[in-house]
Amino acid sequence: MMEQVLQHFKQQVHSAAAGKTALRIHGGGTKDWYGQALAGVPLDTRAYSGIIAYDPTELVITARCGTPLAEIEAVLAAQNQMLAFEPPYFGAGATIGGVFASGLSGPRRATAGAVRDFALGAVLLDGRGEVLRFGGQVMKNVAGYDVSRLLAGSMGTLGLILQVSLKVLPKAFAETTLRFALDQAQAIAQLNSWAGQPLPISASAWHDGTLILRLSGAQAAVSAAQIKLGGEQVPDQDGGRFWTALREHGDAFFDDTDSEQSALWRLSVPSVTAPLLDDYAQLIEWGGAQRWLKTDSSANTVATVRAIAAKAGGHATLFRGGDKAAGVFQPLAPAIDRIHRNLKNTFDPDAIFNPGRMFGHL
Repeated sequence: MMEQVLQHFKQQVHSAAAGKTALRIHGGGTKDWYGQALAGVPLDTRAYSGIIAYDPTELVITARCGTPLAEIEAVLAAQNQMLAFEPPYFGAGATIGGVFASGLSGPRRATAGAVRDFALGAVLLDGRGEVLRFGGQVMKNVAGYDVSRLLAGSMGTLGLILQVSLKVLPKAFAETTLRFALDQAQAIAQLNSWAGQPLPISASAWHDGTLILRLSGAQAAVSAAQIKLGGEQVPDQDGGRFWTALREHGDAFFDDTDSEQSALWRLSVPSVTAPLLDDYAQLIEWGGAQRWLKTDSSANTVATVRAIAAKAGGHATLFRGGDKAAGVFQPLAPAIDRIHRNLKNTFDPDAIFNPGRMFGHL
């Protein structure tokens, strides 16, 4: 059955390349709003589904691109394991291919790592209809260029990611959530101070004068850290709901951020960066390194946000809403742009896969 699906994919690619017709790769469509243009004939990945291999003792899972994220997380949970980067679903139909292609991570990313940090291997169907294999299904498997990590976050612009192998981790034995009353500058300073100490912090979030902290690990370590840090303990159920809502952007902060009149920005800056753009509502994650910003969508605001993020040593992504004509992702420096072009030409010489999804010229 899966071989037939794969042959169908190959036929679609060959036809598209011959006719110079674009293909739009998607699974559950839960992240169709992310990125720039949605162009081309749909190539639906959901039929290419299933967990290929999972050995809890090896901490590795391999699955086809159309496998529902919920199925993978359920299998891992049965073994008390998890995808440590906490990928957001943004909808019930989320697939592991979409997780890998979007490269999005949740609250635990600052301490556990990003999607690409857990990539061990990937299989790609390129623009010539050839199946390419990179990496493998064990921890130490890479010689030469680590292309599987390159594919993480590539938004399907280099080819159809057929399957991925990901490192998984055991769930923490204990978790607790603490609340602190701090202004933005105090929260940033405190988070960076704690980052230099051996504390089991697994996530943080600041908004509107309140800093929320999650501790994860052995019970003794969590209890000792709780005593040291102080703060107000949040009931476990409330804490769990808060981190899930943050992961899925179900928190009230993210309301009304999906229109052309308003814009939700994601700023990636050094964690020690002082408060930026105080006139706009903000939510801070990842120890100060990820800053969500709600603004209007005027051209002047877009230029201001991008300039301030760059000045701070970071970049700004127009995550939701706003006018995408301004560009979703920070414009590339000339040298980086050449690398992007060369990669696109190598893997997708006829430019059939998700054209313009990341940048209008690619």
